[in-house]
Amino acid sequence: MDFMKPETVLDLGNIRQALVRMEDTIVFDLIERSQFFKSPSVYEPNKFPIPDFKGNFLEWALLQMELVHSQIRRYEAPDETPFFPQQIKKPILPPINYPKILASYSDEINVNLEIMKFYVEDIVPQVSCGDGDQLENLGSASTCDIECLQAISRRIHFGKFVAEAKYQLDKPLYIKLILDKDVKGIEDSITNSAVEAKILERLVVKAENYGVDPSMKFGQNVKSKVQPEIIAQLYKKWIIPLTKKVEVDYLLRRLEDEDEALVKQFQKEGN
Repeated sequence: MDFMKPETVLDLGNIRQALVRMEDTIVFDLIERSQFFKSPSVYEPNKFPIPDFKGNFLEWALLQMELVHSQIRRYEAPDETPFFPQQIKKPILPPINYPKILASYSDEINVNLEIMKFYVEDIVPQVSCGDGDQLENLGSASTCDIECLQAISRRIHFGKFVAEAKYQLDKPLYIKLILDKDVKGIEDSITNSAVEAKILERLVVKAENYGVDPSMKFGQNVKSKVQPEIIAQLYKKWIIPLTKKVEVDYLLRRLEDEDEALVKQFQKEGN
C-alpha cells in the first residue's frame, strides 16, 4: 500500500492485508501493557500538577508525543488521526504532497474521544496485571497506553479507506443510500458477518501464540499474558462497531465531495 498511489490504497485486498497487520500491532501492544498494574493515578484528572494543563497525566503525555510527532510529519499521513487535532504543530520537515485519496472532510471524522474512554474504562482494567499503582512504573504504563491508543485509533480510522473503496466500487448504490439518509442500508452494505467472525477467530489464535513463551508453549498450565478472549471482545465490542461508525459517518457526507452533476443524474434516475 503506497499513499502516493491512490489505486493501491483503495484496493480492498490491500486494505484487508493492512488491517491484518494492525491486529499484530494491537495484540503486541496490549501484551506490553499487561506487565503493568492498572495505574489509576495516570487517568485521574489533575492528580499531578502540570503547568498550563488541565487533564490527566496520560492525556498530557499523549499531547507531548503528538506535538513532537506532528513536527516530523506524522499527521500529514492520510492514515493518522491525532487525539489533539487543535493543538498539534506544523511540520518542520518539508510537506509531502500526497495525492487526494479521501474526501476533503475526512479529517473531521474523528472518534478518538470515544477510543480514549473505552480504552481507559474497559480495556486497561482487563489487561493489567494488578490493581492500584506501581509508582516506579507510572511513566512506563503511560508509554504503553499511548502505543495502544495510537494503534487502536489507526485501525478504527482506517474505516475511512474502507468506506471510500466501497463507495468507488458501487457509486449508484451509495449515492441512493446517502440521498435517502438510509443509515441502516449503509450499515448493512458495509457489514460482512463472516469476515468479522474470522477476525475474532484469528485474534484468539494470535493472542494465544504471541502471549506465551515459545519454549513453554506445550507445557502444562501455560497461560497467555493477555487472555485471548479479552482481545477478541475488544474487537467485537469496540473496534469493529467504531470502525463501522467511522465508515457510516464518512459515507453520509460523501456527496459533499462528489460532482453535483453526477448526483443530480442519479436523483433523476431515482425519480
